[in-house]
Amino acid sequence: MGQQLRNLAKPTVRTPLPGPLATELWQLRERYVPAGLGITVPTVARRAEGAIIEDVDGNTFIDFAGGIGVLNVGSVHPRVTAAVRHQAELTLHTSVNVMPHQPYFELAKRLAETTPGDFAKKTLLVNSGAEAVENAVKIARLYTGRAAVITLENAFHGRTLLTMTLTSKVNPYKLNFGPFAPEVYRVGSPYCYRCPLGQGAPDCELACLGLLERTITVDIGDDQVAAVIVEPVQGEGGFIPLPDGYLARLQQICSRYGIILIVDEIQTGFGRTGRTFASEHHDVAPDIILLAKSLAAGLPLSAVVGRSEIMDAVHAGGIGGTYSGNPVACAAALAVLDIMEDEDLPRRAERIGAVIRTRLEKLAQRLPAIGDVRGLGAMLAIELVLAPGREPAPQLASRVIRACYERGLVVLKAGIHDNCVRALPPLVLTEDQLESAMDIWEQALLEVLS
Repeated sequence: MGQQLRNLAKPTVRTPLPGPLATELWQLRERYVPAGLGITVPTVARRAEGAIIEDVDGNTFIDFAGGIGVLNVGSVHPRVTAAVRHQAELTLHTSVNVMPHQPYFELAKRLAETTPGDFAKKTLLVNSGAEAVENAVKIARLYTGRAAVITLENAFHGRTLLTMTLTSKVNPYKLNFGPFAPEVYRVGSPYCYRCPLGQGAPDCELACLGLLERTITVDIGDDQVAAVIVEPVQGEGGFIPLPDGYLARLQQICSRYGIILIVDEIQTGFGRTGRTFASEHHDVAPDIILLAKSLAAGLPLSAVVGRSEIMDAVHAGGIGGTYSGNPVACAAALAVLDIMEDEDLPRRAERIGAVIRTRLEKLAQRLPAIGDVRGLGAMLAIELVLAPGREPAPQLASRVIRACYERGLVVLKAGIHDNCVRALPPLVLTEDQLESAMDIWEQALLEVLS
């Protein structure tokens, strides 16, 4: 089995990347995998534990990508693998549309009880974040009898036709993939570092919400809008948190016009931001909340949790799917919910986030190219710019990411300009791993930006 990875404090990169075996395997990628599948780190993973990944050549890395926000409880958490093993011995699949299984019902109950809102809720389980978004829009349209959906600039909601349409960034997500889905409208987001109105929080008094309400009442018609969908922290858009008061006032606007508020917590859920769900920072209970990524610790599973009267509006057979709510994935998710509570991972996210933010803000004082440090809890990013004009610097971001993984730290890009470097570490990260990761990130930034 080799060395134990879970508590490995310092990563080691012994070979150029890709190493010898990874180079051989990369030939399979070039021959059999479409070129459009983007890959950040030029190697091949062999195994992972906790917050550490080992590649096929024995190089080890601290994982600050978390499988793109999927591994809040870490890789192969023993309680998750035990639950998966037990369920796999019972049944791998029945299809809930044919004969439902116990883990589906148990998980539906847990999520309805765990998500914000002191009202009756019901849960639909599907396979991916994009499927959750698609189903939420279907349900909102049917319930309201309206067609229009409003989304924000800088949003990311998926890669299917509808979710790609809801997504803001064209390249790479939408480039030449049109025509797009109809009745989707986009308004300016509260991106305070690059305010669409040229103002700044908090003095702006959330003037950007005026753009949204005008779109509802003037551009579309307040009796035509089915839903507004937002992320509490815009993920792929650059880790842009909604400012204080924004989500609560948005909910008031939606209530005024009978519009369903859909909050996409696919990346922010399950302790990532220091609360179980990021909506809790705003004291908002959405009409529909969307969950995925860290829900099942790496197995494909997502959820649409909404007010019972909204969820029950759909006719029998109108929602579902062959693999939706797979029993093994549901068992993993039930274990994740137990781990979240027993290990108090939201509080751990606060600690991780505080350390990362402190280190990055000190660096920003020395390095003008770090234009902004932002995020919530353990969901943080830096925006790199060509100072002093704030021109986006995507090339610098690429160089920093490479300098990080060459030293044993995996980080990812984000932002509509590809100029943000983001952190989504597993919340089971040890203190030694956290300090080692930040040392590497600091070395990379000093090397590239000094």
